[in-house]
Amino acid sequence: MPSNTRIRQLTGPLTSLTLAALLCGCQGLSISSADAQPKDPMVNAPPITRGLDAEGLSLLLTAEMAGQRGDFRRATEGYLKAAERYHSPALVKRATFAARFTDDPELLERAARRWQTLAPETTAAAELLGSLASIRGDWSEALQQKIIAIDARERSDITRFVDTALASGADPSAMDSILREALVSPPASKPVRLDLELALSLTETAQGQLKNAQQRLARLGKTADDMPQRWLATSRLNLEQDNPQAARQAAKRGLDLAPQDALFLLLLAQADIRMGNLAAAEKSTDALLAERGDTPELRIGLARLYFSEGHTAPVKHLLLPLVGDPDAPSATYLLLASIAEEEGDIDNALLYYRQVPEGPNYLLSRQAASLMLTADGRLQDARDFLRSERQHHDESYTGLVIIEAQLLDDEGLGEDADTLLERELARTPEDSDLRYFYAMRAWQNGDMDTSESELRRLVEQEPDNATALNALGYTLADSGSPDELDEAEALIQRAYKLDPQSAAIQDSLGWVAYRRGDLTTALRWIEQAWNTLPDQEVAAHLIEVLWDLGQHERAQEILGVAREQFPNHPYIDELLERRPEITP
Repeated sequence: MPSNTRIRQLTGPLTSLTLAALLCGCQGLSISSADAQPKDPMVNAPPITRGLDAEGLSLLLTAEMAGQRGDFRRATEGYLKAAERYHSPALVKRATFAARFTDDPELLERAARRWQTLAPETTAAAELLGSLASIRGDWSEALQQKIIAIDARERSDITRFVDTALASGADPSAMDSILREALVSPPASKPVRLDLELALSLTETAQGQLKNAQQRLARLGKTADDMPQRWLATSRLNLEQDNPQAARQAAKRGLDLAPQDALFLLLLAQADIRMGNLAAAEKSTDALLAERGDTPELRIGLARLYFSEGHTAPVKHLLLPLVGDPDAPSATYLLLASIAEEEGDIDNALLYYRQVPEGPNYLLSRQAASLMLTADGRLQDARDFLRSERQHHDESYTGLVIIEAQLLDDEGLGEDADTLLERELARTPEDSDLRYFYAMRAWQNGDMDTSESELRRLVEQEPDNATALNALGYTLADSGSPDELDEAEALIQRAYKLDPQSAAIQDSLGWVAYRRGDLTTALRWIEQAWNTLPDQEVAAHLIEVLWDLGQHERAQEILGVAREQFPNHPYIDELLERRPEITP
């Protein structure tokens, strides 16, 4: 499928889970850097105790001298070579110690993995590998290492780690599988097993399996009542069940057991907000600001909790002190603008939108402002606003033109949008982003000739533009002409070589195979695309291929998922109109 340029919505409510991640940060062994070296960084490294031959002695002397000079990369490599030569856990541990001062996560991970291989019983390597995995967002690997690290301990806090991981966007189903596997072989102690069970209830809650989570907690009875993790899991479940009173009681039990744990203050605040008990909620949020540091990020996170429940006064109370601060995050102004817009204060909302600086939310704010003015019957003001912004923000010029064109299309003024785009393309014919938008807009409007000609021109200008190659190939494959399939496939294969991870390109390869009648190959590519990018157009392709393969039940299962996941699904609607037999 072609990859359409979209301005994504970045201001959705920050969940309590996301805010929990902000409060907790990454857990695990700290990773030192060269900026914080001790006077003698190798002083605590393990001693070298084994006999050496001449070459081994040379390796170790070189590594030792490199470490003393502060050349920790060379020291690490030297110790690793020596460790390989003698299969020595002590040497690879020394290599890992040196690697912590190199500011090279890949080298540090290589050393730590070798350490874990030579000494699988050590927990320090697992802690370090878990920390590295957390930093790069590989939460499944981090959880596996966390479980290894606690294997020999009497107590653990897997539940808290899983809560942080879920807050940071971890896949709950992947973590669920790892936890179940860990429970198959009995853990070292009863507290560890209870901790794993509680963590599993969190992944079940995150997947919407609320009944399973509730049954799991009920089976534990009172055996985990003295564990703060129990009340963390219970409060999360109660909030998902829309039972804020029970959630508050659970959070209070957790706070009694762990009075320094800010997460329970957060859960208390969220429960009170849900119940409309704003005085109690503000008491908790004030305590959070006092205990965890009054940072703009924390203020915004707390403000979003109130905003998501429709309480705007506390949002203003939290955010207005940030206005005018040059370091205030753009979310400050987006939230205040949204509140002003809801209150009908359009001019004040516009002032807030205009304070969002260049960066990830700049175009979003200008799009929101122009839509607001148009909805207020001020289309010309919206166009003047976007034109003024273009004069002052060269880096976002093309994006602002696209926003205006979309605005005109939405208002039924397609000819005015044509005039705008053609004028800007005549002014900057080398603008590939604008030409791509123009081509895809023509494709969406059914003007295949214009779309194809513009994409060919773009490919001629930029022969290594994978997005344009894929779009042109898909357009030819979808045109209905078997004579163009060879060229279509060649273009998409060129795109695939440039960007093999692109789900849009994988979907296009599958669609070419489908047009050729190769359903097995089509399914392989389109299913791969669907697993990477659950998009309604990919879903429509997958449903049709599955149906033609006779997998009707699975096709209708994907249809149900797509209808639920995508409120607007024109590709699904078009498929069902064309193939009514697929409709359940």
